[in-house]
Amino acid sequence: MKPSPFTLHIPDPDIVDLRERLARTRFPDQAAGTEWAYGTDVSYLRELTEYWRDEFDWRAEEAALNGFPQFYVALDGIDLHYLHVPGVGPDPMPLLLLHGWPGSVFEFLDIIPRLTDPARFGGDARDAFTVVAPSLPGYGLSFQPGQRRFDVPEMADCFIALMHDVLGFAKFGAQGGDWGAAVASRLGFAYADQMIGIHINFMPAAGRDPSAFPDPSEDEKRYLVERAKWVREETGYQWIQGTRPQTLAFGLTDSPAGLAAWMVEKFRAWSDCGGEVERAIKRDRMLADIAFYWFTGAIGSSFWPYYARLHGSEEILPAGGKISVPTGYAEFPHEIFRPPQAAAARVFTDLRRWSVMPKGGHFAALEQPELLAEEVRAFFRGLR
Repeated sequence: MKPSPFTLHIPDPDIVDLRERLARTRFPDQAAGTEWAYGTDVSYLRELTEYWRDEFDWRAEEAALNGFPQFYVALDGIDLHYLHVPGVGPDPMPLLLLHGWPGSVFEFLDIIPRLTDPARFGGDARDAFTVVAPSLPGYGLSFQPGQRRFDVPEMADCFIALMHDVLGFAKFGAQGGDWGAAVASRLGFAYADQMIGIHINFMPAAGRDPSAFPDPSEDEKRYLVERAKWVREETGYQWIQGTRPQTLAFGLTDSPAGLAAWMVEKFRAWSDCGGEVERAIKRDRMLADIAFYWFTGAIGSSFWPYYARLHGSEEILPAGGKISVPTGYAEFPHEIFRPPQAAAARVFTDLRRWSVMPKGGHFAALEQPELLAEEVRAFFRGLR
């Protein structure tokens, strides 16, 4: 399990092929006056794909990723890709930084320096972390055609092996959103003795069962309404990715415009953008994330956790299970749903920090890297 240094370089012919495919895009019809009402707006995607084809600089985004030390290591039957960025401070804490879907390690390019070198941004060097940011198994560069698939508990097992057996950290912290929050929560449950604490900006392990609120408070009523709207209007992608992932993968693997449409709609719907996605997420960074899925061919394998959850995978924690490690939570106002603190406390029994954030959505590291970094530093400061 010896890591090998890695530098990303997408071959020039692959970039040429992408541009040629974008030039041949066939756009669908859209009923007049229905912009974004039924999914991705055609005029927006047409303009975005033209920019992607003619102006987007993949090499600049690739160089930004290569600005951080990257490695491969053979673990659990796959070659796992990860960034390993040493902290700049007297005693940097090891921190596992975990992305979700439709994200990637490109989410973290702005937040990593704020975590590894806080003094550079006006913070305290004593808050520095050594950051390990893997591509989740089946995502990005942690994917090769035909490899085994991982559910959330298996991802947690893989990352314990990475942090403990490969990198030699006896204990470490973890931070994540989306599937990254699920994996961090699983680590807090299954490997509590190896965790300093976990910090999450999405809470998938609490409040999932509406029957758990027999006499709801006003805050719980707000959450139940919020969650019901989410289930009704926003979960179609989960059912497709969780029941027919292979069928969907054909279209998104063959059409870059189709891939962009599938992903951009989520970036817009789940971010704090006021209906204009690029107010929350920079266009080039969003396209870098989409292009990363395109070049690696990993969109189909990225659906696997959804399929596993619907088809018998072990849950984040068993019924009645508790997560006892110190936990911090940042509640961003445009998160897809926000469980009440009382419901979270029934699962996370050492909930030490609950911060209601002033702005931001589901993609916190992309949208508000400064705010999220400050929160992570503040939470772990008390655990050093």
